Amino acid sequence: MGKKKRSVQDLMGIQSFTNYGLATTRGQILFFLVTPTNLSVLSPQSIESRVTKLADLLKMYGELEIFATDTAECFDENKAYLLGRVEAEATPQIRALLQKDIRFLEDVQMEIATARQFLLLFRCHSTKTEQVFKTANTVEKAISDHGFEV
Repeated sequence: MGKKKRSVQDLMGIQSFTNYGLATTRGQILFFLVTPTNLSVLSPQSIESRVTKLADLLKMYGELEIFATDTAECFDENKAYLLGRVEAEATPQIRALLQKDIRFLEDVQMEIATARQFLLLFRCHSTKTEQVFKTANTVEKAISDHGFEV
């Protein structure tokens, strides 16, 4: 008897995208993209203050979760396409432009290889649009009030 494969969306309970995030089987998830701070340029006191403000924010909103990702994009398919075009292209000027595009993709990929992206996720149990909107605004304001650019 074969097992039916389930999609990632099924496993995570994702039903659909909404105006403010994702609708799941357990309510909506709101996403807030937070601009990272370069801690290497801050004094120890400033770092301690940022950590304290983050801890206070997390205490205030128990549903808030931190999510960190690499911002690196995968350019492999685009590069493979461009390499194929270079091979097939007979016009030298077009080939040169395609080579420039490949170098540009490689430069961008190198530039963002170590970049990080931070999101704060808030699980909103209300499904009424006006309540979700109000909650999203309240949480966004609290994040900003704690010194984080969102």
